[in-house]
Amino acid sequence: MEGTSLRKRREDEKSIQSNEPKTTTLQKEVGLLSGICIIVGTIIGSGIFISPKSVLSNTVAVGPCLIIWAACGVLATLGALCYAELGTMITKSGGEYPYLMEAFGPILAYLLSWTSLLVTKPTSFAIICLSFSEYVAAPFYSGCKPPDLVVKCLAAAAILLITAVNAFSVRLGSYVQNVFTAAKLVIVAIIIISGMVLLAQGNTKNFENSFEGSNLNVGAIGLAFYNGLWAYDGWNQLNYITEELKNPYRNLPRAIIIGIPLVTVCYVLMNVSYFTVMTATELLQSQAVAVTFGDRVLYPASWVVPLFVAFSTIGAANGTCFTAGRLVYVAGREGHMLKVLSYINVRRLTPAPAIIFCGIIATIYIIPGDINSLVNYFSFASWFFYGMTVLGLIVMRFTRKDLERPIKVPIVIPILVTLVSVFLVLAPIISEPAWEYLYCVIFILSGLIFYFLFVYYKFAWAQKISKPLTMYLQMLMEVAPPEEAPE
Repeated sequence: MEGTSLRKRREDEKSIQSNEPKTTTLQKEVGLLSGICIIVGTIIGSGIFISPKSVLSNTVAVGPCLIIWAACGVLATLGALCYAELGTMITKSGGEYPYLMEAFGPILAYLLSWTSLLVTKPTSFAIICLSFSEYVAAPFYSGCKPPDLVVKCLAAAAILLITAVNAFSVRLGSYVQNVFTAAKLVIVAIIIISGMVLLAQGNTKNFENSFEGSNLNVGAIGLAFYNGLWAYDGWNQLNYITEELKNPYRNLPRAIIIGIPLVTVCYVLMNVSYFTVMTATELLQSQAVAVTFGDRVLYPASWVVPLFVAFSTIGAANGTCFTAGRLVYVAGREGHMLKVLSYINVRRLTPAPAIIFCGIIATIYIIPGDINSLVNYFSFASWFFYGMTVLGLIVMRFTRKDLERPIKVPIVIPILVTLVSVFLVLAPIISEPAWEYLYCVIFILSGLIFYFLFVYYKFAWAQKISKPLTMYLQMLMEVAPPEEAPE
């Protein structure tokens, strides 16, 4: 009787909770499948279809190239496991931001948000949408390059659509991610299966003497890892939405352990498939490796490849927008950005201002069009912050022993990831020194000026500008501060 009474009481409590109105907080609507799709969908973008030659150009030979692709997957998995401990220990959205805040204080966290919000995230979003628009426009301009204006307008339209979807509904954004992830896995499967069939038929000539002539000096290996890990970028994306993940203690590590090894296997097998139909020289000369593969293997159905690559890029763009908005949201909540960026739409319960902000900045970056070189020089800054975040995990093992750790990785893993991060930051600078790296460091440090002017000292004239602006935007977008229940 007592057990029955207790069970009845719990059912009554659940019934009462289910009838309670939702507060203006981020809702836990992302399950395990959506979490896996966010990881896979964000990592697999345009890179593996267009430019795996960047790894081959540094290693020269086929054998080391395939080893680098596999090793990059292992490193991404180890880094993500470190993030799993951080994400279950500090269950806040925003990726590296709350971890750096907890480990090292507000200045380093602010520099991360400064760099990510103004350069890394929006440029990544813009470039993915530009890649998408080029593939969409290509069939209409057979034999020639599509006009820049057409490509930019299509990219801007893609950013507008993705921003609107994610601002409208978290659940809709997750569904879109799931659909496009499924679509990109179709083309991945087509390429892998086609390659395996050709391999079984005896097309192994390009794998003979696969280590002959390889370039194995430290600088070349570092740059090969650098380019390979760029294709794996997104392994940490699930930590940006921890607050919206159902049962994060269970689903965060599961999504990582399933998602990243799945991507690694796909990447290695896709490269194997490429080499079954192309020599190393031919692959290096190809402008779009997947398209070249499709033309040689899938003709007359080769049109399938650019179509599904377009699906792949739009899925990656959706994942980038979905997670970048959460970084802006957390930075606004901590007072490091305009407070209105941390507000939530009272009807849709989405961080609409933060998502719209990301869309606006990304659209601005489309105007110059070719910003790949800018992102390349700033990508080393990403690994600086990755390394500092994992170092923060090591530091908090000693300074924050009181924090509960549902997942605790062996200490050797964060130490290894930190050392590799140092190597990845220094390798491109030592191998190919350029003034742009200095400009990048200066830009990052310039964030300190804004931090002390607007965050630390909070000058009165700045408050006079921000308060009416916040009030106007709050009414315009129907948003409210988080954790306030609607009356």
